[in-house]
Amino acid sequence: MTGLNLPVDIQNAGDGSGRLFIVEKSGRILILQNGQLLSTPFLDIQARVDSRGTEQGLLGLAFHPNYAQYGTFFVNYIDLNGNTVIARFHVSTGDPNWADPSSEVDILRIHQPYPNHNGGGLAFGPDGMLYAGLGDGGSEGDPNRTGQNLGTLLGKLLRINVNSGATYGIPPDNPFAAGGGQPEIWVFGLRNPWRFSFDRLTGDLYIADVGQDKWEEVDFIPAGTPGGLNFGWSYYEGLHPYQDQPPVNATFTWPVAEYSHADGCAVTGGYVYRGVSLPEWRGVYFFGDYCSGTVWGLIHSNGNTFQMKTLFQTGARITTFGLDEAGEIYLVDYGSGTLLRLMKRS
Repeated sequence: MTGLNLPVDIQNAGDGSGRLFIVEKSGRILILQNGQLLSTPFLDIQARVDSRGTEQGLLGLAFHPNYAQYGTFFVNYIDLNGNTVIARFHVSTGDPNWADPSSEVDILRIHQPYPNHNGGGLAFGPDGMLYAGLGDGGSEGDPNRTGQNLGTLLGKLLRINVNSGATYGIPPDNPFAAGGGQPEIWVFGLRNPWRFSFDRLTGDLYIADVGQDKWEEVDFIPAGTPGGLNFGWSYYEGLHPYQDQPPVNATFTWPVAEYSHADGCAVTGGYVYRGVSLPEWRGVYFFGDYCSGTVWGLIHSNGNTFQMKTLFQTGARITTFGLDEAGEIYLVDYGSGTLLRLMKRS
């Protein structure tokens, strides 16, 4: 399917409708229903979104796990001041294909020192908590050293309870809920997490973290792992030392996969396939590269063993993957505005 304008995210509402919701960088969310792109956007907040920079715009979408009951969903966007906004919206009462722009409730605002490395991903975990990916705030080389600074939300994966309080609550088992860092932080040491996802069967978490000069990485958190992991940026880029000397008592969690800039320039995280139409691919984590269009598969074997294999070349500028309600996997070509679905060759 074609006709999209700078697509950056694909989600489903999990409400049994079979719809796909496609996020456009400019500030629109479109609906794909029964193979047709509806002419009226589900949500249009272009007037509130700064999408001028390459990494700015409306960047992420997540539907409440009980969306069919509550009608609420969450977005991550860059406002007209260049800062991150995570906001809650509500579908209109009279039309399931239209969300009320006036229903916005801002639950978290984060100052961005530069226009790049905003992260932008949102996802609900199996625990019902909302997770949000934040980049290190930008420029290059983490000049403000935010990745290792527990006093800022930048360079982190956040975890909050949106069913608690007026806006959100802090889960008591967050690693810094009682102090020592910002209480929203779940893990840290990230440069620019561009798409993370939970395996819908196991609950394992995969994070694709965009590298600086030489290396792209995929990080992995097994289900049930306590928070507080440190993925190393900016001491490390992938498995490789980058800058500064880490403290002698620092403990890092290393990537489970990496590739060099000989094979691409910016990793785009995907999903573990759990659909039914391609049984031979079940259990494979799909991810790709924005520049080369390469799609890799990553298999998690027993213990902490992973095998990575190049699967195919798409020629696409891959900005996101997505799943429909049946677990079938999609990706978009940012340049051509095309939605592609992984299918068996006939």
